[in-house]
Amino acid sequence: MGRKNEIMKKSVGIDYGSFESGGIVFDYEKMMAEAGYSLDEIIAIQNEVTVGSTPLIELKNITNLARQVSSTGQAARIFVKDEACNPSGSFKARRAATAVYHAKKLGYKGVIAATSGNYGAAVASQAAKHGLKCIVVQECYDSNKIGQPEILEKQRACEAMGAEVIQLSVGPELFYLFLKLLEETGYFNASLYTPFGIAGVETLGMEIATQFKEKFNRLPDVVLSTHAGGGNITGTARGLIKAGAKDVKVYGASVDLSGLHMASDTAFNKKSFTTGHTGFGIPFASFPDRSDVPRNAARPLRYMDRYLLVKQGEVFYITEALAVLEGLERGPAGNTSITAAFALAQTMKNDETIIVQETEYTGAGKHQMAQLSFAKANGIKVEFGNPEEEIAGKNIILPKDPSMIKLRDFDLNKIRKSYIKNCLNNYGIKGSDLTNEDIKFLAEETKTDEGLVREAINSL
Repeated sequence: MGRKNEIMKKSVGIDYGSFESGGIVFDYEKMMAEAGYSLDEIIAIQNEVTVGSTPLIELKNITNLARQVSSTGQAARIFVKDEACNPSGSFKARRAATAVYHAKKLGYKGVIAATSGNYGAAVASQAAKHGLKCIVVQECYDSNKIGQPEILEKQRACEAMGAEVIQLSVGPELFYLFLKLLEETGYFNASLYTPFGIAGVETLGMEIATQFKEKFNRLPDVVLSTHAGGGNITGTARGLIKAGAKDVKVYGASVDLSGLHMASDTAFNKKSFTTGHTGFGIPFASFPDRSDVPRNAARPLRYMDRYLLVKQGEVFYITEALAVLEGLERGPAGNTSITAAFALAQTMKNDETIIVQETEYTGAGKHQMAQLSFAKANGIKVEFGNPEEEIAGKNIILPKDPSMIKLRDFDLNKIRKSYIKNCLNNYGIKGSDLTNEDIKFLAEETKTDEGLVREAINSL
């Protein structure tokens, strides 16, 4: 663990020290440029392996339902970028395509990813295409060796594409084993959080802007992204900006799992979402550098204009509505942002537009019925009622009526203040010792201004 930076440098091929100043400030844009590929080059890399160029679909029936239950009779048009059409069934194929291509270019014999999610399947898929070995390290079980059906489904997908999957119980040992494997194998660290991975998602933002403009000769009003580790929002927003859509609002959405500690063995199987929830969304926004690389390229607070929360029961409801009304059967975790869009649309006008930034594949353990059955088996009460009464880890409340799906804002300034506090604590710096460069950097990191940063520091 004491040699983690040394191991990371060798396994990623990036000298993170070259971006550092010795304190809070580091050169983020220089680090992103380290990916070494232009947007056009990344598009070519992804096209070669049939990643990207996914369809943009208008959810006309979901929009009509939102208008029926809206208090004003108005609701924005809802569109979805159907990322389930990628080879591994999620947008993470874009991250993996760039990372695995780079690994092969540098001469690595294999790649390793530490993830219990769709990214493992994406890396396995791309490694298969490029003829590289692949190891996926999963946090899969509680101490009773009970695994969540969604994670077990992802294990199946990884193994089906030739990856070796190493499964662990929840706890801190995953990062230690990950480092050990990187050192022993000499494989490339195909981390979610390198510049290569985030640059791969920029094509998604670019496609959203160009496809929408080609269809409607305008840009969308809002792009809504499921928020977990932050790479989704970061890459998409950067792609939008590069496509000239810098004024499009970028919102994040997470499932509200407040009260469940994500590193707790007893809470591990009490949650019905393994990604896209507040257990990742809030910690990674408030301090991104908790990741498996020294400096995380996913910096969601730089780009997020609003952060919305939805309940588990609401997402399961919209997952079924998407299948019944639109003929699209997609995985519940990816429908987090569609659920938020359904509520958000009702606060907007008919001529306004929301693009939900991604879907993901479903099947087996990723299906909502498998998730609800697993919840019941773990003592979670599943019922119809008012989702506002849902308590994570105790019950899942499906709305009796779609009008009960509500909009909930999480205070971004609270996360921004927490981020600033974490920077001071983690780098051992007093607020009074911050330089003008530190203040400027923190303003960029939190998408605010220097006055608000100084005000936040004074209030700590």
